Amino acid sequence: MTKASRQLSLIVWGFAVGLAALAVIAYGLLPDAVRRGAPSIGGPFSMTAQDGRTVTDKDLAGRPYLVFFGYTHCPDFCPTALYDISTVFKTMGPDKKIAALFVSVDPERDTPDLLKSYLESFDPRIIGLTGDKARTEAIAKAFKVYVKKVPGENGDYTVDHTAAVYLVDKTGRFVSAVNLAKPPKQAARELERYL
Repeated sequence: MTKASRQLSLIVWGFAVGLAALAVIAYGLLPDAVRRGAPSIGGPFSMTAQDGRTVTDKDLAGRPYLVFFGYTHCPDFCPTALYDISTVFKTMGPDKKIAALFVSVDPERDTPDLLKSYLESFDPRIIGLTGDKARTEAIAKAFKVYVKKVPGENGDYTVDHTAAVYLVDKTGRFVSAVNLAKPPKQAARELERYL
C-alpha cells in the first residue's frame, strides 16, 4: 500500500467514525417518542357522550377502538363512514369488544341529544362525543385533525374536516388509519388482530 492510499484510507475511516459519532449524538437529542417510532397521534381526552356521561380515553382501556371526526349535518362522508363502521362491526359479531368514537367537530349544533338521535341508525358500539369548543379543539389537535368552519347562505355553515378513521389499540396507542373501502370481512379480520 502506498503512502497516499494509506492516508486516503485513514481519512475515509476518520470520516466514517465521525459520521457515526454524529448520528449517535443526534439520536440522543431526539424526543423519546420519535426514537421509538411512535407517532404522536391521539392521547388523553374527556368528552360528553350522547347519553350525557363523561367519556375519557381511560374508559376505553383494554379494548381497541376506532376514532372518526365528523358532524351530524355532514351531507355525505360522515353517514357513509358510520355505515361502513357499522357494517364491519356487524360482520365481526356483537360479542367483539371493540368500539368506535364519532367525535363531533360541530359542538355548536351537536348536542348529546342530537348525537343520540343521529346514531340510532348505526351500530350501538359507536359512541357519539361532543364537548365545548376548547375540548373539541384539544381532541382534534391530539389526533392531528383539520377542522374549519365554512360559512354558507342564510347563516348556515358546513365544517371541513379530516376524513380519516383512526385505529387505537387496547393499550391506547395509535396504530394507523383504517381503510373501510375494502370488503367488510377483510376489514373485520384486520381489526380482529387487535382484540
